[in-house]
Amino acid sequence: MPKPMEEYKWHELRIGCVIEEVGSAREYKTGGWRSMKPVWDESRCIKCGLCWLYCPDAAIYQKEDGFFTADLDYCKGCGICAHECWPKAIKMVEDEK
Repeated sequence: MPKPMEEYKWHELRIGCVIEEVGSAREYKTGGWRSMKPVWDESRCIKCGLCWLYCPDAAIYQKEDGFFTADLDYCKGCGICAHECWPKAIKMVEDEK
């Protein structure tokens, strides 16, 4: 029987293993801190994925149609996605909660 996670030392973990325990980042919906939110203009978006690549919170995902959007449960409204979007398809707007 494997030992509980807290008994492992960091160097005993397998390379590439994913540790998900109660209290992991998925459990904490951090979008409540946000005062601004990203809004995509799909007529300007070229589906390059730079917004997804640069998002520090992994809050951006690609929809079935290939366009991107933010998971507002986790997006903190930092604006990095809009800054990195060279076609200027993302605009940061005030979040009305």
